[in-house]
Amino acid sequence: MPLGAGPRERGDAAALDRWLADTGGLVVGALREAGPDTGVWPWSGVLNAGFWARRTACEITVHRADAALAAGLPYEVAPDIAADALDEWLQLVEWVQGNTPHEAARDLRGPRRSIHLHATDTGPALNAEWIVDLGGEGMSWRRGHEKATVALRGPLTSVLLAFYRRLPLDAPGLEVLGDREVLEFWLERTSFG
Repeated sequence: MPLGAGPRERGDAAALDRWLADTGGLVVGALREAGPDTGVWPWSGVLNAGFWARRTACEITVHRADAALAAGLPYEVAPDIAADALDEWLQLVEWVQGNTPHEAARDLRGPRRSIHLHATDTGPALNAEWIVDLGGEGMSWRRGHEKATVALRGPLTSVLLAFYRRLPLDAPGLEVLGDREVLEFWLERTSFG
């Protein structure tokens, strides 16, 4: 079945479920067969199939949240997956900021400002804290705990979904400390595509 073709039976939830499972199986099978180090075309600086395996896992994680939120259902991401999705998002934004001429990217350059993402429900072994630095040269990021211009604190899944603009910053369990406008400025202007 071609990946771009949807199920023939319109409005049939079971047909859609089968189609999603079948096409997901095709993608997973192709990625496993290729192996993570096989060279493939990407749109970022990572030139292997491992990029697509990770990108696909992060996309599914966030779009599964979209479905859960739309249905009013609870959604929790495994901590290691949520942390990797935040790492990946920051890596992609950093790559785009450094390699593509987006007007919004230029807006991020300016006086030094920083964002601290702080998961409050994970232990120190995961190190689920991030520092995003904005300055004249663009943005950079690292894992760690430091004072910042603004901090977004809360459960890791909520921090991830707020940073992906799936939850509002004032969602239950989230807390913004410091200059909220810096965080809103970032969220309005960041993209990896």
